Amino acid sequence: MEFIENKEEEKRQLDGIFKDMLKYSPSKIVGTIGNAIIVPVYTSLLPPEQYGIYSLSIAFLSFLCIIFSDWVGLSGLRFFRQHQLAKDLSKYLSVLVSILTINIITMFILCILLQNHFYSFFKISPKYFFAVLFLIIPVAARALLFQLLRAQLKSTSYTFSTILNQFLTIGLSIFFIKVFHMGAIAMLLAMGISISLTDLLLIYQSKIYIFFRRPKLQWSVLLPIAMYGIPIAATSLSTWMINQSNKFIMNNISGFTEVAYVGVAYSVTLPLLMTIFSIITIAVVPRIIRMYEAKIDVRPLISRFTGYYILISIPAVVVMSLYASDFVNMLSNPKFHEAFRLIPYFAFGTFFMGMADYTTLQYHLANKTYIEFIIKLLSGICNIALTIALIPKFGLEGVGMATLTANFMYFFLSTIIVLPNLGLLYPIRQLFSILLSFIPFYLAYDFMQDKTPFLPAILQMTILLMLFYGFYFGTRQIIKTKQTN
Repeated sequence: MEFIENKEEEKRQLDGIFKDMLKYSPSKIVGTIGNAIIVPVYTSLLPPEQYGIYSLSIAFLSFLCIIFSDWVGLSGLRFFRQHQLAKDLSKYLSVLVSILTINIITMFILCILLQNHFYSFFKISPKYFFAVLFLIIPVAARALLFQLLRAQLKSTSYTFSTILNQFLTIGLSIFFIKVFHMGAIAMLLAMGISISLTDLLLIYQSKIYIFFRRPKLQWSVLLPIAMYGIPIAATSLSTWMINQSNKFIMNNISGFTEVAYVGVAYSVTLPLLMTIFSIITIAVVPRIIRMYEAKIDVRPLISRFTGYYILISIPAVVVMSLYASDFVNMLSNPKFHEAFRLIPYFAFGTFFMGMADYTTLQYHLANKTYIEFIIKLLSGICNIALTIALIPKFGLEGVGMATLTANFMYFFLSTIIVLPNLGLLYPIRQLFSILLSFIPFYLAYDFMQDKTPFLPAILQMTILLMLFYGFYFGTRQIIKTKQTN
């Protein structure tokens, strides 16, 4: 398939992306603040063992969502525009809801039949097992409805619902723990109530009830959804193997307390960083899909936003790694301080995972998500093998080494397996400016460690980031001025 360059349409979509980013950014910024609040609050309210149980329960919930629900919502985003143009949204959305309902019923049947195997494999008690099963119902509905808001470009509605859901969950969790002393189960109950209330709001915002009709499960609609979505589910399961399976392996080897350290390190890196990083992707992907469907060359736009991603992410990751001990002290209770040993590994692992969103976008556009599945599955298997091998020798650091290696492997493979007309155009000049900006960054860090160690860590981190971005934008402006002259 040939794609043409269309500067006018590219500029129009670029303007739209920046507007969408502004609309989405409040939810992401508040989401980041919320994630930053959650960890110190929960680690203060719960002992390490209970926090470890909570971390395992969320990992188990993620496992079930990946297999039975998340891919339905992502398919809804990918093919929404196509069915909107064909004026058959009623049929399409009805089919999506039907698939999701069938999946959830199937999940309950399988989980109840195989519950003893789940208890032994995931090391989860019956109380938490059934709590997670019922929690998946509102979570699955939310996943589909959120993707529909994205497809409809209702960024303001998305932002409001996300903020409401997050702070309602935090408030209810504190209430149930403080008043009823329910431990880790309190947070799952709070999630269930807050997400259910958010679902009602999302149904109104997306107006799915207007389109919903009695479904007719036709192969012409089902087959593309299945061919696109099932490989995504398999790919997401491989992501889970990279970033979440380590909690279960650690529990089998060392117990719930060590799992709590992994859970804290995970919570202050991946959710925190990806919430900010996703400001770009959440606005870019729907519009790139529209351009691709119009047979416009999307590579220049992907290249531009890849550069923006690196510019936003790499300084944050470097600062987080350099001040890992101080970072964990700020965002968790002192009894979880050992989690700092994992921060550099998880932070850079998150960077490579986020970077892969741009290098693997080609597979989504071409509906060849099975390629992404294969390379991520290989990375996931690598992570499990390394985690099992490295924990006995390196302890917590073994988990970090395995996670970083697997995420880098996933990113690297996606850069060498390239589809025709969809290869990433790397922003070389921008990358050079970023590398150049780390010279004053490093000199300032070395000076502060030697001459001003008494400065608070948060102040040092702020100074380094301001210096980096000041030098970067200053040099870019000089280059731009010279090119104009």
